[in-house]
Amino acid sequence: MLAKRIIPCLDVKDGRVTKGVNFVNLRDAGDPVELAKKYCDQGADEITFLDITATHEKRKTVADLVERASREIRVPLCVGGGISSLDDFQAILNAGADKVAVNSAAVRNPALLTQAAERYGAQCVVLAVDAALLTESDTDGVSSSNSKRWEVYVSGGRDATGIDLLEWVSKAENMGAGEILLTSMDADGVKDGFDLDMLNAVCNCVSIPVIASGGCGTLQHFADVFEQTECSAALAASVFHYDELSVGQVKEFLHARGIPIRITY
Repeated sequence: MLAKRIIPCLDVKDGRVTKGVNFVNLRDAGDPVELAKKYCDQGADEITFLDITATHEKRKTVADLVERASREIRVPLCVGGGISSLDDFQAILNAGADKVAVNSAAVRNPALLTQAAERYGAQCVVLAVDAALLTESDTDGVSSSNSKRWEVYVSGGRDATGIDLLEWVSKAENMGAGEILLTSMDADGVKDGFDLDMLNAVCNCVSIPVIASGGCGTLQHFADVFEQTECSAALAASVFHYDELSVGQVKEFLHARGIPIRITY
């Protein structure tokens, strides 16, 4: 069995790491380069940078920040936010990223996934998806899984698309996405645990790796996502940023439970 990955996520706004609850009420969490280096030293398997307001503000991801971070860490770096063209992919890769996450632009133009996969390889193309549970009154015409249905959002969680989550991830895989970064907007920042139902639904309809995001608050939550879903990785932010847990603690806990994990620190 492949080792599971632990990925600290740095949501960047105005050059600083921020974190909120359900995508709002953001508060400062520190310098992104310093935090990336700290997590790398703790044994993180990857680092993810998401420029969370780039698309909404109609600007590009800050490449100089990516370049500075790539010089300080020795693990793969995934970068997303404001990516809308192959030129954007190229700029971020040139700055030192190993993977590029695309969200809103892929919804508007799914062919971008195919174009990027053909040019850079599918392993470089991460589909970032923000999704929220639909209420019964909102589910007309939307497919279901275990009686639950989820809708895809874009622009940093600001805009509902009317697109069914499961239909979208299946299409994206066929278009060339090599990995899915799946964030539950309902669970984000709440720290009550990952959305296991949503994660299982997505894992069951795609064959590419799925990264769980949104809701982690305890060591047990990390174990739950690996013991109860087929997710390849778990991404977390608040618990790391505010020193509630370290990457090393998480890995030791998972290793003790027999979950395959890389011990690199």
